[in-house]
Amino acid sequence: MKYKVNLKKTEEGYSVWVPGLPGCWSQGKTEEEALENIKDAIQSYLETVEELTKDKEYRYVEVSYA
Repeated sequence: MKYKVNLKKTEEGYSVWVPGLPGCWSQGKTEEEALENIKDAIQSYLETVEELTKDKEYRYVEVSYA
């Protein structure tokens, strides 16, 4: 699965966040490190969402994106 991320150079290195996942962000000293770190952050974010919704009733929908 691919996620669009935003990357910003800072005084400490790079900040990176996922606009489609509110509150999902990370950082790194280099651009490469920040991009690797956001992968872990996304995985943790999705695991947390799964855990918080495991006892809830929900449905899936498929969306076509052009």
